[in-house]
Amino acid sequence: MGRDKALLEIGGVALIVRTARLVESVVGAPVVIGGTEASRALGLRSIADDFPGAGPLGGIATALRASNAEWNLVVACDLPYLTKEWLDFLVARALASSADAVLPMNTRGAEPLCAIYNKRAESAIRSALERGTRKVTDGLASLRVETIEPAEWKAFDSEGLLFKNMNSPEDYEEAKLRLRDESSGIRK
Repeated sequence: MGRDKALLEIGGVALIVRTARLVESVVGAPVVIGGTEASRALGLRSIADDFPGAGPLGGIATALRASNAEWNLVVACDLPYLTKEWLDFLVARALASSADAVLPMNTRGAEPLCAIYNKRAESAIRSALERGTRKVTDGLASLRVETIEPAEWKAFDSEGLLFKNMNSPEDYEEAKLRLRDESSGIRK
């Protein structure tokens, strides 16, 4: 992308702020992992990553360490098409689950950066990191994972955009066009 995706704006609102507002509407005050001065300057609570350079798996472990909640919603900030309705469903699914994590599946595989993790998963994830594991799905291999297949989540997104992240300037331009009429950053 050539710049910090978290600070890109849609409708005049930085992606990180849009995501924080959405998460807050579902589960309460969010925490940015690997937070920078920029996220703090935007008024967001952030904490340093316990495993800098270890990628998303390190961020998940950090989130679980920092949380006192039984279930923890983990969402990447570059998923502009997420909706409150979908996240409400995801949280309800986790609350009814005996799994260690609830992950949606896509045609490309698991979506671990729009998933919910039980606090008890922390030690297994940390152990995987300490063994050198960096791929999120490999780090979850010893956990009981409940998956949500496309047939279920597509009820919340018939266009298949729910987990489309922004990896290029073209993706960013597309998101700005598709979401131009939203001002709150919270998609129903």
